[in-house]
Amino acid sequence: MKIVYYEEDDILFMELAKGEIVRDESSSWNVNIGYTADGIGEITILDAQKSGVYPLQIERVLADAA
Repeated sequence: MKIVYYEEDDILFMELAKGEIVRDESSSWNVNIGYTADGIGEITILDAQKSGVYPLQIERVLADAA
């Protein structure tokens, strides 16, 4: 997994899986999802900070605690 924030453009890019993007889908005007043959490969969010998505808040959940 790779997460990159481009501050000058306010774009958040998350690469979830390596692989060729075979289909792109816009979930809304500022969210684009790129699919590989195996599922979601990447997510790009425009105006990430402006829309309240960035900075990210990530919680780690332990498998045996759930």
